[in-house]
Amino acid sequence: MVSAVILPTIWRYLQILEAPPYFLGLGLSAFSLSGLLTGPIFGFWSDRSKTTKSIILFSNLFEIAGIGAGAGSSIFGFLTRSTRPEERAGIFAAIMACRQAGLLVGPAFNLFLRLCDFKLGPFVVNKYTSPGIFMCLLWVLVQFVVLAMYWDVPPICSEGGAVMVEMKQEEGDEEEVPLMGSDEEPVNTYRAVNSDQSETSTSSETQLDDGAEVVSNPFKNFSASREFLREEVVVLLTAQFITLFNQTALETMVTPLTQRLFSFGELGNSLMYSLCGVEVILGFFFVRWLSRKVADRAVLAVGLVICCAACIWCLIFLCNPRGGYGWELTAFIIGVFLQLLGLPFVAVSQVSLFSKVTAEKTQGFSQGVRRSVGGLATILGPLWAGGLTNNLYIMLGMMLALLIMIAVMTVLSYDRLTEPRAVQCAQSSDSGG
Repeated sequence: MVSAVILPTIWRYLQILEAPPYFLGLGLSAFSLSGLLTGPIFGFWSDRSKTTKSIILFSNLFEIAGIGAGAGSSIFGFLTRSTRPEERAGIFAAIMACRQAGLLVGPAFNLFLRLCDFKLGPFVVNKYTSPGIFMCLLWVLVQFVVLAMYWDVPPICSEGGAVMVEMKQEEGDEEEVPLMGSDEEPVNTYRAVNSDQSETSTSSETQLDDGAEVVSNPFKNFSASREFLREEVVVLLTAQFITLFNQTALETMVTPLTQRLFSFGELGNSLMYSLCGVEVILGFFFVRWLSRKVADRAVLAVGLVICCAACIWCLIFLCNPRGGYGWELTAFIIGVFLQLLGLPFVAVSQVSLFSKVTAEKTQGFSQGVRRSVGGLATILGPLWAGGLTNNLYIMLGMMLALLIMIAVMTVLSYDRLTEPRAVQCAQSSDSGG
């Protein structure tokens, strides 16, 4: 995310303006407000239109105001409709690796942006204003890349296809058995709205004699309460909120902390974010490999354990640092390493599970709701940390309490945090017998 390029310099810039510490939280939160509101809107748009490219091009025009962040819901909806359930976690891991790497590597661009010192017409371009201009140029580049290299593709599966596979399965055609793994997901989505299974499956799409599909309104018979107030969905949305709340709180806290403890400037912070980016990239690709061998809920549990350990470490060794510069720097490095280590586990597993326990037809809107929950977290996280940069016990204590809460919720709901596909396969076999 190119907006992260401002992280190493925003704190020093606010100090030049003599702004109080809580303005750091306000500034970082402002990026997320528009995305919170527009995520479900863009998701609804993509579900109705079944297009993504036009949404991305439109949203990029507004990226500098934050509105464009809402297009992420359309992108995740597109990925859900274009991937098989068993491969989805790995693909999400790769996509989120790029996003999180951008979020953390973006500040590394300050290694050369901090050297800027010239005028562009009436505008002064220096190390504090150059990140904004750089962001603008990158988004212009993205527009051309999307125009030239991206196009919409049809969904990999549909309810009609799933019905055809099930009919062949009932006839005993063993050659079609492997297709159940790839085409079963739309049937799974009906499990989320049990009372409307048969009605939804017949009204959502109709098959013509020549095999063409006529797609009707995907929101017919849709109920937000049935979709989002189920136990497993609530747990995953809570995990989304807490993960991003803690992440953005730490991002807000880290530059004032490094300035106070280690006298880091723009160069030191930029190098730090560069190293963090390397760790995050490796972490996401490790999770991509792990997701092929371990269930999503197990990956989520491992991530929460690591995040809790990281927060406890920071509470013990960073709130009241002792032992001299060398030990304090070592303790800080270990704390940051643990925080970033747990991030890919939680981020990938919760978004992968969310895509599997919510309806595929309205996936864009559902992902928009998920991202809005995350947007609320990225607003509150910096606000919480911005005023508590000198009160780390309170700041980190709240973060640990939230992590313990979601860990308990995950344990209590562990049996429900699974793909409904297995249940549907069993039901199909029973009906076929």
